Amino acid sequence: MPTNKEKIWDVVVIGGGASGLMSATVASSRGLSVLLLDKNKRLGEKLKITGGGRCNITNNEPDFQKFMSVYGAGAPFLYSPFSIFGVKDTFNFFESRGLPLVEEARYRVFPVSEKATDVVDFFEKQLIKNKVKVENSCLVLNIIKENNQILGVKTNKGNYKGKSFILATGGLSHPETGSTGDGFKFLRDLGHNVSDPSPDIVPIEIKEDWPKKLSGLSLSFMKITFFLDGQKQFSKKGKILFTHFGLSGPLILNSAKLIKPLLAKGKVTAEIDLYPDSTIGGLEDRFIKILDLNKNKILKNVLPEIMPEGFGEIINKLIDFVDLGTKVHSLKKEDRARIVRLLKSLPLTVLGLMGLDRAVVTDGGVSPKEIDTKTMRSKLYNNLYITGDLLNISRNSGGFSLQICWTTGYVAGVSV
Repeated sequence: MPTNKEKIWDVVVIGGGASGLMSATVASSRGLSVLLLDKNKRLGEKLKITGGGRCNITNNEPDFQKFMSVYGAGAPFLYSPFSIFGVKDTFNFFESRGLPLVEEARYRVFPVSEKATDVVDFFEKQLIKNKVKVENSCLVLNIIKENNQILGVKTNKGNYKGKSFILATGGLSHPETGSTGDGFKFLRDLGHNVSDPSPDIVPIEIKEDWPKKLSGLSLSFMKITFFLDGQKQFSKKGKILFTHFGLSGPLILNSAKLIKPLLAKGKVTAEIDLYPDSTIGGLEDRFIKILDLNKNKILKNVLPEIMPEGFGEIINKLIDFVDLGTKVHSLKKEDRARIVRLLKSLPLTVLGLMGLDRAVVTDGGVSPKEIDTKTMRSKLYNNLYITGDLLNISRNSGGFSLQICWTTGYVAGVSV
């Protein structure tokens, strides 16, 4: 009987992340012999930290056109694979195999347990059930090819042969989980055109100190507007997380790809509206009522009643144009109006996007034009399939990125 290295596997999957786990599960469920190679000691290292450790499995946005618009120029290439395996199929895939899902705000879908480790455990059980051979701590050094065929892979554990190969090594986000861009190198060596990766869904660095002093504070449903050299560019509403370097959270992460080109053109600034559902007049009326109830108090002790919770310690930084020791009944009308305007437009200066090490998703990768997206097969090699973050397709956080992994992994798994 041949050893694992002498054996010619029906399918060799390179990469034990989301799309690799999906493709290995699906291919093996068809009765194919599958070898899964992963450079990490354990499978699903990046999957375990997705969604803040909760694993945002998909997004159940009911408007399909709106759902597809998230993928930008890559959307036309995704219609075919999504017709084979879409969001409803994702629900069925997991729930029918024992992992119940729940839909939360903004159509985000998580496992009911809200534990990303349960998703990894789910796949490990499927691989065991389907008799998939897993080689951990297995670093692929290069891919062995001849003409338009892949013959095998050279690894630190020796060479492995296969009839078909699925490349699922991921992009360059969170390199500490093993996503170090190996797949991009392999694809270039094979003759594919690969765009250099850069941060796509990533936090932003801010010049001012006050956001950093709020590190860890999260505000829901804020509005932020970005400007280029003083000219308004775009606005978004959502959740903002203050960090020790600036801003993060879904609202910021999903704005990064729009901010990136602006940074190359000039000075980028931003304004946060703490009360996006109130007009200037409405917020001022509310402020006046609070002031009327506290006429004999000093301003510093009253401001927390209109400032969001957690802002108390940085009031002095934000409101430096009026003496906070002023009695409320002595506050000038113009200063009251200025405070209200500040709450509607807290100014910030954007220094840049954070690096690849903090990116949730990177762009870059092989062009979908070089892939038969009905099968995820390379147009250069008839037994090579390419999945997940190796594809140069834009996407947002909120479940959209993992859905590409599930979809492309499934399509490759049923096509090999």
